[in-house]
Amino acid sequence: MSYSIAGKTAIVTGAANGVGLAIARHFVGQGANVVLADRDESKLKSEIATLSGPDEHAIFFAGDLRERLTVANLISATVDAYDSVDILVNATRSCIVSDPLDDQSEAVHEALQQNLLSSLKLSQVVAKRMIAQAEGSAERRNAIGSIINLSSIAARRTQPELMAYSIASAALDQMTRSMAVAFAKHRIRINGVALGSVMSANLKDQMQAHDDYRDMILRQTPMGRIGAASEAAEAVQFLASDAAAFMTGQIITIDGGRTLLDPVAVPAH
Repeated sequence: MSYSIAGKTAIVTGAANGVGLAIARHFVGQGANVVLADRDESKLKSEIATLSGPDEHAIFFAGDLRERLTVANLISATVDAYDSVDILVNATRSCIVSDPLDDQSEAVHEALQQNLLSSLKLSQVVAKRMIAQAEGSAERRNAIGSIINLSSIAARRTQPELMAYSIASAALDQMTRSMAVAFAKHRIRINGVALGSVMSANLKDQMQAHDDYRDMILRQTPMGRIGAASEAAEAVQFLASDAAAFMTGQIITIDGGRTLLDPVAVPAH
C-alpha cells in the first residue's frame, strides 16, 4: 500500500497555528490540494502567500465552523476549487483551564462546543459529500474518504484544572469510534491522533508563560524531548493514505511514551 496523498484534496481545520498548520504544510509538500480553515483570517492569508505556489495547491477559508452556514460555505469553496473532498483533518483544539468546583462556569459547554461539536457537524457534512461524489464508482474495495480527528492524552490522563478539556477529548475519541462503525458501510475511514508532549500552539504559549513547564514535561516524557508538530503531521498522513486502508476507529497516541508512566514512584500496586 502507498503512503501517498498526492492529488487528494484535504480540508484541515485549525490550520492557522501549531499542529493544524504543520499538517497543512506537510500535506501541500506531499502533493495534496489543501484548504486551510480557521477563524484567524490574517494568519491564513500570511501563510497562503508563501505556501500555495504557482500550482495553487492551497487556499484558505476563514470562518467560525461552529456555524452551520460556515460549514456549508467551506464545503462549497473546497469543491469549487478542487472538485472533491477526500480527506478531512479536524485539527481545531481549544485547551480550556477551569475550576471544577465552579458551578457557574461554562467551561465544559465551551470545550465540548469547540473540541467536539464543530468537528462532529463538519464530519457529517463532509461524509455526505464523500458519499455523493463516489456514487457510480465501480471501485468497491478502497475507502472513498478518510477523516482524522486530533485529540489529546487528556482523554485518559486527568488534571483537575483541565476537567473540561479532558471531557471533550474523551468525547471526541468516542465520537471517532462511533462514527467509524457507522460510516464503515459507506467506505469512509475515521481515526484519531491523541497528542501529548507535542509542540502545539497552546503548549508553546504555556511554556513561554511558565518557565518550569518545559523541564516538567521533559521529566515525564520517557523519550526525553518534546515532539515536533511535523511528527504529528506524518502520523496524520499515514492515517489518510492507503497504507492505513484497513484501519478505522483507532486512536494513535503520539506522546513520546508519556502516558506509559506510573506517577506513583514506589514499586507497589
